[in-house]
Parts: sequence; structure tokens; C-alpha cells
Amino acid sequence: MAATAELLTPDWTPLRKHATQLRLVHDSNLTGPDLRPLVRFPVVPAGRRSGKTERAKRQLIKAAMRKSGNWFAGAPTRDQAKRIFWKDLKSMIPSWWMAKRPSESNLEIYLRNGSTIAVLGMDKPERIEGTPWDGGILDEYGNMKETAWTENVRPALSDRRGFCWLIGVPEGRNHYFDRYQQALADDSGEWGAYTWHSADILPPEEIAAAKRDLDELTYRQEYEAEFINFVGQAYYPFTRESHCARLRQNYNPDAELIVCFDFNVDPGIAVICQEMTLPIEGEVSEVVIDGRRLFGKIISDPIDGTGIIGEVYIPRNSNTPAVCNKIIADWGEHRGIVSVWGDATGGARGTAQTEGSDWDLVKNALYGHFGPQRVRFEVPDSNPTERARVNAVNSRLKSKDGIIRLMIDPQHAKHTVLDFEGVRLLVGGSGEIDKKHDPHLTHLSDAVGYHIVKRYPVRPERYESTPLRI
Repeated sequence: MAATAELLTPDWTPLRKHATQLRLVHDSNLTGPDLRPLVRFPVVPAGRRSGKTERAKRQLIKAAMRKSGNWFAGAPTRDQAKRIFWKDLKSMIPSWWMAKRPSESNLEIYLRNGSTIAVLGMDKPERIEGTPWDGGILDEYGNMKETAWTENVRPALSDRRGFCWLIGVPEGRNHYFDRYQQALADDSGEWGAYTWHSADILPPEEIAAAKRDLDELTYRQEYEAEFINFVGQAYYPFTRESHCARLRQNYNPDAELIVCFDFNVDPGIAVICQEMTLPIEGEVSEVVIDGRRLFGKIISDPIDGTGIIGEVYIPRNSNTPAVCNKIIADWGEHRGIVSVWGDATGGARGTAQTEGSDWDLVKNALYGHFGPQRVRFEVPDSNPTERARVNAVNSRLKSKDGIIRLMIDPQHAKHTVLDFEGVRLLVGGSGEIDKKHDPHLTHLSDAVGYHIVKRYPVRPERYESTPLRI
């Protein structure tokens, strides 16, 4: 039974016309006596909030209505897949087109023509095996396991010559980049490459908001769908000339004190921050640290941001109590709230088995000095991805439109300066930090990152202020 406009629900609002999207839809429509698309494997790296997932959902539903078969919508994890697809698929299919109630436990929708649409998490890609599939979607494909396509999905499409959309935002030069290059070079008709920028779809004010908050490389990846070749300095916007200044003089003993941990022995570290008006723009001032001439800038137009005003750096044979003792010695007179941020995995490993986890030790020390009423722990259940943490920090260091919202006092946090300068990315990777480049580096910048990524995450979807269907 063919799907027609009369079958659609109110969720099928008119979409903004876009030449590449229309070509993608044309190439993906099931046609001919065997009901197959012109392009079997469209690879669609496109900007955030630019309509790729909406187009894919609609195309999947139309295919399932037009041809009886097994269909899937996949994302990197089951929770992601459910959040992206489940509610929308149910609301976009008329109730009378369903053979029975959808299975909330199996995440399956059953259509009256015999089709089944399954929502799958690809964290266990073997879930897709055992069923001959007629077609599907892999969303956020760049975040999936590299072998998911070759070892699990592609073989499961062979029996029925099923199609699959590979969509998402690029994630460096990883397997998604390889699939895109394959699609660009293909002349067999099986593969197709389709890409567009978010600015083609989103209002100008939303693009301007993204440029204010995101660093240049993150913006190009997230909004211009560019496969960024992340190499060299991890925190590439950082320079001493732009990001170092005398910040300690602006310390407020009654405001929130931010303490960031990354648990380690050689060295033992913590970073001390405070939100403040940053001394950027205007006249240049000079400060000499360890014989080196460094430069900061005097305030012209006030910009609020994060100031790194201190650090703990114990080079050898450190432990968590030693780091906490140093924090108390340096900052014990602080009168305001002390918020604590850091590595979620610290809850699972202790300085000594009998002493409890690292976080237990931090809690005992800081509660004992400041009191539990003034200490707030902001530690997540699990850590964000490394790339998300680096992107958040870089966006704070310098947005695409040139705004700096993270600075360091080089006199009181000189090792943190060295960390931001020295941390490198893996050669040939997708933006991962090279932990072996210098074993003394990464810990301080990691600690700052745990705070920044939670308080100021890079979440491009927040820039769409209206519930616009695109």
C-alpha cells in the first residue's frame, strides 16, 4: 500500500526547500518494479540542526509504508537512539497505519502492511545481526564503532540489498571520513555523498550565537560539516600574549571558588579558578615570570569569564591528601562557596585501598576544613568524551568571533600555562589527546576541562530557539 499525503500526521510539517536535501530525497525514493533507491548508501555529513535527521526519519517511514519489510533506525547507544527516533517515529505514523501497539520494551513499531521499524543502539552492533534488513538509518555515525558498518550492518543488508543512510556531524578524520571519501569516489551508483551547512537552514541570529560560543574548529566541524584534521596543539587557540594576565588581584574571597581535580601521583595536581571580569582588550601590561617576559592586557570592554588563579603541583610521590592539604594551606581563608569538579573515575580508585576512593578523601579533607555547608561536589556519574572536553575548553579560550572567556595567571599557575601550551593530539587520530607525548602534561588541562565541559558544554542544538521543523 502506497503512502500518500492523506496518511500523514500533523508532525509532517512543510520543510524548508534545499537543493542538496531534495537531491538526497530523490535519490533515496524507492522506485521501479523492485522498489529500490537510485543510491543505496547515502553518506550525509551535514551541519547541526540542519534537517538531516528529519529527512532521514521521513524517508524511512515512507519506505516502510511503501514496501513490506524490516527497517531500522540506529544511533551510537540505545538511549541515544530512543531519544532521537522513538517518540518522533510513533507520532509521525498514523495510528490506523499500525498493526498493533508499538513495543516499548523492544522499541519496535508494527505497520499494517507487515513492515517492522526497529530502533537500535549500536553500542552492541551485533543487535542488528540475525534479521534480513530492507533499509535503515545510522545517525551520529561518526561516534559509532569503526567495525560496526563492515562487520555487522553491511552484511545484514546483503540478503535483501537493503539501503542505509549514514548521517551525522563529522568527528575528525575517522571512519566516517573514510566512508565519505568512498562515496565521493564511487562511480557504481551504490554510494552517494551529500553535505550542507547549518547556515543554509538556520536563521542568521542562531548562526551568530553559535559563532560567539564555539571555537573556530568546533564551529567548522559542527556547523559546516567539515572533517577537521586535528593535529598539533590540543588547545590551539591558547597563546601567552592573549590568555595570560595578572588575575589573582581580582580574587574575591566571598565568591565561588572552583577547585578542579585530576587524580595522579607524579605529579599531584589541582587547579583553582574563579568566575570574574577578565582583563582583555586595551593596553598591554608586562609581567616577568622565571626570567620570561609575559604580557597581559588591561580591561577595555568588560567580559566575564573563567580565571585560573592558582594551582597545586607536587612533582613526585604525591597523593590526594597531600593535594588537599596544599589547597587548604593556600585557600583555607576563603569565605565563599567551594565547588569541586573533576574526574568521575576518581570514585573508583583510592590513594590506598583502606582509605577509600579519591573522592572520599577529598570530601573528608574539604568538609573537615570548610564545612559541608560550603562545599559542593559537581562530579558527574561518568566522564564526557575527550573530544567534547577539548572542544568545550577551546570554545572558552576563543570563540569563532574572537571572544576570550578563559585566562590564566602565569605567576600563580605557571604549570597550567605549560600544560595548555604543551598538550598534543595523537597523530592520525580523531582529536584524541596524546597521553604519552609528555607524562607530566595533560593533568592540569584535563582538570580544568572537567569543569568547563559541564558548566559550559558545547551543545549546538541549544542555538535553535524555536521548535522549527526543517
